[in-house]
Amino acid sequence: MVRPYHFARTLPGVLIFDADDTLWENNVLFERVINDFLDWLAHPTMDRAQLRPILDDIERANIATVGYGTKALLRNLHDTFKHLYQRDVSSAESEQIEQLAVTLINHQVELIHGVPETLTQLGTRHDLLMLTKGATDEQQRKIDKSGLAHHFKSIHIVPEKDPDTYRALAKELALDVDTTWMIGNSPKSDIRSSRAAGMKAVFIPNVHTWILEEEELDPADEGILHLERFTDLLNHF
Repeated sequence: MVRPYHFARTLPGVLIFDADDTLWENNVLFERVINDFLDWLAHPTMDRAQLRPILDDIERANIATVGYGTKALLRNLHDTFKHLYQRDVSSAESEQIEQLAVTLINHQVELIHGVPETLTQLGTRHDLLMLTKGATDEQQRKIDKSGLAHHFKSIHIVPEKDPDTYRALAKELALDVDTTWMIGNSPKSDIRSSRAAGMKAVFIPNVHTWILEEEELDPADEGILHLERFTDLLNHF
């Protein structure tokens, strides 16, 4: 937790916001690095469409040990190279792979359209929280660059966003899950996990959502509000 907060109970409901690909663009930057990596591989028999599922499987297998973020991606790219070529990565090759990801560290945060103005208005009516997963230093750097931290009563950086994460947060902050909403782009981490913990959810899709975060949502679930864009939140909260 970055900043503790005692909630003003007079405000109607709590809104919890995902960060990456909900408040600012993120995965599109990772996709660019991955595309550059697959081109750099220059595999003699497989094209990008054949290589990508192999990388996806390695990322899926490594999540439990390496987590998320730039360092995790670099590990996954190295492991993909070793798997494909059945040998260790040379120091020169390792340096080339790491150079591909330099932009992930140095990039400026690109806010999604309407985010600052929408948060400003919502903050006059609700308690706003941020819940983001990944490497603490990397997520904190993006939060600082975004200039959005002042909108949130508390900010939470966690290694994973599963149902137990939401239950623990609700217990820690004494949240009423019946009036708490999780807002995000990830069907897996933001929507299904928060619903499993008893919260309601707002799904705002992002065309660049990571494939490992995609899962089917129940169209009959009345506890999920589907919106097209972030600014649409003002029509409902």
